[in-house]
Amino acid sequence: MQPLYKSTYPLDQRCYDDYALTEDILMEHAAMGMANYIRANFNEQSSVLIVCGVGNNGADGIVLARLLQGEYEVKLYLPFGVRSVMAEVQLERVECLDIEFIDEVEEADVVVDAIFGAGLSRELDEKTRKLIVQLEKLNGFKIACDVPTGIDMDGNPFPMALFADVTITMGALKECLYTDMAKEYVGEVVCVDLGVSHEKYTIGFKNNAYLLEESDLKLPTRKRRNTHKGNFGHLAVIAGEKEGASIMAGLAGLRFGAGLVTVVGEVMTPLPLELMQDIQLPYNKTAIALGMGFLDDFEYEIVEDILDCDAPLLLDAGVFSNEIILEFLEQRDREIVLTPHPKEFVDLWNMTIDSPLNIAILQASRFEKVREFCSVYPNVTILLKGANMIIGQGEELFVNPHGSSKLSKGGSGDVLSGLIAALLAQGDSALDATISGSLALTVGAKNYKGSSYAMLPTDLIEEIALLEPN
Repeated sequence: MQPLYKSTYPLDQRCYDDYALTEDILMEHAAMGMANYIRANFNEQSSVLIVCGVGNNGADGIVLARLLQGEYEVKLYLPFGVRSVMAEVQLERVECLDIEFIDEVEEADVVVDAIFGAGLSRELDEKTRKLIVQLEKLNGFKIACDVPTGIDMDGNPFPMALFADVTITMGALKECLYTDMAKEYVGEVVCVDLGVSHEKYTIGFKNNAYLLEESDLKLPTRKRRNTHKGNFGHLAVIAGEKEGASIMAGLAGLRFGAGLVTVVGEVMTPLPLELMQDIQLPYNKTAIALGMGFLDDFEYEIVEDILDCDAPLLLDAGVFSNEIILEFLEQRDREIVLTPHPKEFVDLWNMTIDSPLNIAILQASRFEKVREFCSVYPNVTILLKGANMIIGQGEELFVNPHGSSKLSKGGSGDVLSGLIAALLAQGDSALDATISGSLALTVGAKNYKGSSYAMLPTDLIEEIALLEPN
């Protein structure tokens, strides 16, 4: 996993204070990172249009023009002139070379957006918006310098942003690149160093937020030879009105290593032969999953039985609109995982937190709201579903950026619940189970070879069986 930062300005400042680097040196390395990406991916003499703003993001673009000059057909466009000291210095240098300055947007093989970078705190003006529209019409491959123009510090288009094919960000990864609202704009994210190693650049600055990588997935293991089904846990999945949800969760749990899975409740749908069924909680349960397929009705007796035991508990779906959630949240010594989607999170929030919340505010501030919830309930692990899933526990956040539109189908969340609950049943901690369950879901979806619109939850469960250890 990689650390994420709300802002990297303090890290830049440490380069000046502790490593005797200068702003000029950092800028050279930022531009060199972009230049090396272009060299690795585009033939020499390809045309490169570099569009620069008035500040230091624009200065990075001007340095890039100097570095590529001679190798590529460089066109430099400064629609608003330059304003920062470093931009003026870099412009003076580049004017000594035979670089073509242009007065309007032109087609090019590569289009570099160096207008605004990180730290945008005001709405884009009309001229910049019109420029973005012009750039969007170009056919060239679009590279954003640090952050796509228009994405603010909270990861929201303000009010619009440029769609990049790749974002080359400087020094360290930034939270604003991994919000749901930014996902459509950033494309692939590449991080480049700024004159010192990534370790030196980030050492001593802990932000308690991390980007999950596929290599962080830890699959269940069965290395011992002398075992039986009881060695791998017994997952109890409570059935709701929509019985298929609990069945899919149960199948996913069994597929992900649980030794036994029992669907609990009066189930009318014929169960797959590999799943057991009972009307009571199994005495030897090692984890419980509740909420999938529930609408309004929760049988008081089963709720009391769940409250009276200490088995790790996953809560999903229908639980978040019912006040029984409050009783579970009071169990401070229990391993509890919550897996709401945005509407469910809003329902949960409005029952537990004093300040009102709606979906629009949540989606514009997902990191902030998960942090706030975790500060009130540090005992739980929460996974907020979305294009980029956010996992929070205590003061730490983890972002799974590997989700895809293949998962935008009913039942995917039930599979996720089954995966996490299976790991809880096998003895994983709530945080470890949630991280690996979410990664298994997204890697499994990535590996599905059918059309993006065609994957069924059952297909996803089959892909889980084919995952291999890192």
